[in-house]
Amino acid sequence: MDITAKLETVQCEKRRLRREITLAEVEKKDARGLRKRFSALDRDPKTARLEKRLAQLQPRLAKSSDPEDLPAIDRQRVQAFYRCE
Repeated sequence: MDITAKLETVQCEKRRLRREITLAEVEKKDARGLRKRFSALDRDPKTARLEKRLAQLQPRLAKSSDPEDLPAIDRQRVQAFYRCE
């Protein structure tokens, strides 16, 4: 849960950039600058390390014996999604 909280601002920025890139492509505008900013976020070593660790933990969380773990994680993801808006 701590890792997702640390990544929330980066994930919000990535979500916003994806949306802007898609809109730019639909409107036939140049999206190179947006793509550069997006790839810079992916290249950040701290972010990459946290995302890799989160990816390693997700299968373990899915197999958790505590029946309340997954709903709590889903609730946190939904709340983070709406905080980005």
